[in-house]
Amino acid sequence: MVRLRRSPRAIAGGFALGTFIAFTPTMGVQFAIVLFLATLLNMNRPAALVTIWITNVATMAPIYTFNYWVGSLMWEGPSTADVYHVFADLAVQMMKLDGWEMLEQFKAVMNLSQEIIIPLIIGSILVGLIAAFIVYVASFAMLRYLLMRKHRKRILS
Repeated sequence: MVRLRRSPRAIAGGFALGTFIAFTPTMGVQFAIVLFLATLLNMNRPAALVTIWITNVATMAPIYTFNYWVGSLMWEGPSTADVYHVFADLAVQMMKLDGWEMLEQFKAVMNLSQEIIIPLIIGSILVGLIAAFIVYVASFAMLRYLLMRKHRKRILS
């Protein structure tokens, strides 16, 4: 983390942005979204790209199911158990796609029924915002500590 160029704020912002995008149902286009937003918001792109890999075909079903559950507390939908099976089946379907068929991955997620997608989006935004806040605060504090420690070592040498 310390070797990434830019300010601790930009690096922590990149980690937070990538974390937020990772929790949204944008699998397949997360890479493009995070590059665009990190550039637009002047955040560290490598830090943002690293954290979008939180969601992948192996973690998609549990993460999206949790996000759906959070969203379903505010917007009624099918049972969480049924939705988990939908996401697990979707993950299997995505494993069959080539890694470069990103748009097809995104289309597969967006083809979910409206009864699932609305609570999923609501929950994803809430969970993503909370996770991004935690990641920003923790990474900013860690970066400042590491940079101060590095600076002190340089002074003492």
